[in-house]
Amino acid sequence: MHTINDKLNEFKRLLEIMSELRTKCPWDKEQTFESLRTLTIEETYELADAIMQADKNEIRKELGDLLLHIVFYAEMGNETQDFDIYDVCKGLCEKLIYRHPHIFADVTATDSLTVMQNWETLKLKEKGGNKTVLAGVPTSLPALIKAHRIQDKVRSVGFDWDERTQVWDKVQEEIEELKVEIEKMDANKMEAEFGDLLFSLINAARLYNINPENALERTNQKFTKRFNYLESKTITQGKDLKSMSLDEMNVLWEEAKKLDK
Repeated sequence: MHTINDKLNEFKRLLEIMSELRTKCPWDKEQTFESLRTLTIEETYELADAIMQADKNEIRKELGDLLLHIVFYAEMGNETQDFDIYDVCKGLCEKLIYRHPHIFADVTATDSLTVMQNWETLKLKEKGGNKTVLAGVPTSLPALIKAHRIQDKVRSVGFDWDERTQVWDKVQEEIEELKVEIEKMDANKMEAEFGDLLFSLINAARLYNINPENALERTNQKFTKRFNYLESKTITQGKDLKSMSLDEMNVLWEEAKKLDK
């Protein structure tokens, strides 16, 4: 592996390249925090895809793309003299040391739950930090991820089930409440109850150490693979999906399922 000096030299080289690009490249010169925002989100999802695929080479490349965005924002901050990469790194180092007193001070924490609880408590104490437990959950997060983060946050201050098996009663309760509103066909209440059911299922996933985003994406990929098989076999047979019966489709679907095993 590379030495710390090797790593520092490459990081220095990256900063120098970024500075030159902002000076000489027409596209790079035009970028702003706002114009890069959506591209940063896209790069984050591309990294997530690589992680889901367990492709180490792609993970390395996508980390580079994401790092590019970090130094890009830092360079723009430097140009306006608001902050630079030094401030970014210094602030991060100080935060990590402050929020890990079990490593850098005399606090004891022998499990991850205690670490999380300490982390959230210290965040609330920080000057200029989050003033409430849920203040740190970004409003722009996708709803599924946001629900998971909300539940993690409140868990860290003790708002949780005594026994994780209790969550299934809540899930069943939400199913029954949804059924009632479906019978009434009240669109607004059906949506509200469906949201409650999803929230309780995400809570169950958290309690059983299942990442709901990863779980759903695995199912998305599995469904896509099976449907692509169904579609390709249909074309091979000279048929059209729209003209096929559901029973005919199910035969091919079962074939696709067997290929997954």
